[in-house]
Amino acid sequence: MVNKNSGMPTLVGIPFDGQSSYLRGAGNAPAKIREVLSCDASNSWTERGVDLGAPGTYEDAGDLAFSEKEAFAAIESGLGALIDQGKRPVSLGGDHSITYPIVKAFAKEYRELTIFHFDAHPDLYDEFEGNRLSHACPFARIMEAGLAKRLVQIGIRTATAHQREQAQRFGVEVVEMRELPAYGKLKADGPVYITFDIDVLDPAFAPGVSHREPGGMSVREAIAHLHTIQGNIVGADVVEYNPVQDVAGMTAIVAAKILKEILGKMITG
Repeated sequence: MVNKNSGMPTLVGIPFDGQSSYLRGAGNAPAKIREVLSCDASNSWTERGVDLGAPGTYEDAGDLAFSEKEAFAAIESGLGALIDQGKRPVSLGGDHSITYPIVKAFAKEYRELTIFHFDAHPDLYDEFEGNRLSHACPFARIMEAGLAKRLVQIGIRTATAHQREQAQRFGVEVVEMRELPAYGKLKADGPVYITFDIDVLDPAFAPGVSHREPGGMSVREAIAHLHTIQGNIVGADVVEYNPVQDVAGMTAIVAAKILKEILGKMITG
């Protein structure tokens, strides 16, 4: 078996927004994030002192290609292939529904996965508008299938009564926005997966999302929490950036910054 504890962080674009419940557009995000990541407007260094421009720091596997109908199977297969190669995939979404097939792929290799989930929304609906695969439902699917031993949600501020019941049912550790900071929760003994929904941030910092929810994290608060994570980070995703909703490319810049700091954290540990 390939030793994946120090595998290469590898970007993979997942241009899919077919399970968005309100506005589509997040499928266009991977190209926009990459564009900012390589832009000369800033340099390639992370705050933790990693030069992402240095050869061999990370790889980019390009975008997965699939039809909307076959999306989930293709995502699970594509991520599984990268994991089998010893990579640590970092997915650029796309709506949050993609995290379900991504985690299905990770769970085949990592049996004791801890998920650190940054989001304004719990995404724990059993079904949303009759759709069990909606971007409002991925963590219900993940937890009911036993794909993670632990789910920690950070920055929540829209939980309905149903989602609170779901969190209790699945033993989810929910840290609502009003309870931050939550540095002590971000520790794990085994493999860690980070899923970062851009709308965890206050829309003042990231207006380019489909579901703007005031009262969120600042970019600084988010980075501080990412830097605090303890555990073996085996993969991550950055989702729900919607370029259609963006203002002067602000959110693309923020998404690229968050991506840089996740990559830096994966490299430095």
